[in-house]
Amino acid sequence: MAQTIDTAKRVINGTFGELWIDAEKVAECTACQIKVNKNKETINLCGQFMSDTKATSGNGTGSLTLYHVDSGLAQKLADLQSGIDRRFTVISKLKDPDSWGAERVAVYNVSFDDLTLADWQAATVGRVTAPFTYSHYELLDQITPA
Repeated sequence: MAQTIDTAKRVINGTFGELWIDAEKVAECTACQIKVNKNKETINLCGQFMSDTKATSGNGTGSLTLYHVDSGLAQKLADLQSGIDRRFTVISKLKDPDSWGAERVAVYNVSFDDLTLADWQAATVGRVTAPFTYSHYELLDQITPA
């Protein structure tokens, strides 16, 4: 967590985000969210009124928001109807020119939760949200104040 911010320009702007799926840049990506969720078990301790929790495992989730430009995601998941759950590597990069560097994270064994085949409305820009799960992550680059 930041201990100080010398100027508001250090706050990172998502406009400079980039995304790759299996080393292929996804130019139509407009938003990316990647999370680690903790699975916790409730622990009740004698002499303590409030219950506590113990982390027992975790799971990775995320979602991509894409402008609907082509059928790229449908092509990547073409074997889904045959029962093949294709897995991917996703890399997110965020580097604002006013920041202290770049932040890159890779998530592995990515499985998209669904495939949107059609979702449109007249006079509305086409967007697709693609939720996913993953089983491993790696912090490739981290931002450290200069």
